[in-house]
Amino acid sequence: MTSAQPADLVLTGGTVLTFDGADTVASAVAVTDGLITAVGEVDHLIGPKTHVVDLYGRTALPGINDSHLHGAWLGAMWPKTLLGGGLEAAGDGEPLLKNAAERRAAIIKAGDIAAELGITSYTEPGLGPGEDEGSTGCFSTDVLREYAAVAAEGKLRARVTVLRLFGQLDGPSTLADFERGLVSPQPDGDPRWFNIAGVKIFADGIPPMRSAWTHRCYADGSSGHLLVDGADLADREANLRRMVDLAHQAGAQIGVHATGDRSIEVTVSAMADAIAAHGPKGRHYLIHGDLVDRAVLARAAELGIGLNTQPGIAVMTAPWLAAALDEDAARTAWPLREAFDLGIPVCLSSDAPVIEPDWRQWIAAAAQWMGAEPSPALMRQLLGAYTVNAARQDGAESWKGTLEVGKVADLTVLEANPLELAPADLPNVGVAMTVVDGRIVFER
Repeated sequence: MTSAQPADLVLTGGTVLTFDGADTVASAVAVTDGLITAVGEVDHLIGPKTHVVDLYGRTALPGINDSHLHGAWLGAMWPKTLLGGGLEAAGDGEPLLKNAAERRAAIIKAGDIAAELGITSYTEPGLGPGEDEGSTGCFSTDVLREYAAVAAEGKLRARVTVLRLFGQLDGPSTLADFERGLVSPQPDGDPRWFNIAGVKIFADGIPPMRSAWTHRCYADGSSGHLLVDGADLADREANLRRMVDLAHQAGAQIGVHATGDRSIEVTVSAMADAIAAHGPKGRHYLIHGDLVDRAVLARAAELGIGLNTQPGIAVMTAPWLAAALDEDAARTAWPLREAFDLGIPVCLSSDAPVIEPDWRQWIAAAAQWMGAEPSPALMRQLLGAYTVNAARQDGAESWKGTLEVGKVADLTVLEANPLELAPADLPNVGVAMTVVDGRIVFER
């Protein structure tokens, strides 16, 4: 299908990786009114006002979707990151964002950072009243409202999906606060630019801090715990299950931060119960999933539960995990290969500003962690986790995530064809151009 109307933008003279169902590869793409109107033959759409970009052999692919990136926090901290020596900038003391002007500046800066990296969409995984008194000021209801305002003014440079947060970031939550939050009003807007998709729940902490809830014991004899509040362990688990059930009934997407094998097991069980009781309703997923058991992973696959994980953090923190538990735990953690093989919709992401938002590094890290032999099929699979699968997580695969006629014109142009490279070489490939909604938002 093509349009007869002259295109606003044409990219030609290179390689176009569409990532459609047939893995179509073309040499050109045309864009009109923010939508892709032709892939392949585009000459007939070039008019006197068409902006024609010669790719000079470069490669266009679907825009990168970092499906777990704390944008306002990144904008406030950059170029520092937590694991890059920026702990002092994490908000221990005076908040990083204290007023509306600072919140807006951080959001705008995050868009600039994203544009330079070819990121056309990202997910803010946790904004809301649970952090209204938070130490950083980067996750509050005020930040959520500022996003809505910036989106309404047409000033976002990347599409933003949001999960609301009714407890503390990396901290406790209560069932009562969750119930109140779930029915509280929320800002709205054009869902293709600013979409509040659901809720985030913190089930536990992280293994290196000995706060992930595990079946095995840490070196100090503890085994972590659930962060959801309750009178005892059974009450905490019941409250977590109730949160999942309530959010599922409400039709909200549920993203659960769960890193310990025990917390993941309970989370998947709770999602399974909610689906059985009320039918399938949302694109629920596990966040991080460090110590997921293989049998639980298989059950998640059967239920269509996604996995959003950060290979860069896996590589960086594996020694810490081994020190907290043992070498075997570190060796079997983050089972990316198994997740892909089971058909789980895996999303790779950065969790920036915990680490950098540079997806090229984390695709290389994913291949390293998997111990996989370089191949075009591997690269396609890993790139798909940053494009096709991320669009699915957003419930947006009908209109973004691939380069097909009728979908939004979100593209990333690289200096080389990634399918011709080993993943380890990808971080050295430059981002030449970023197009969002048919507009060039970055050009090197």
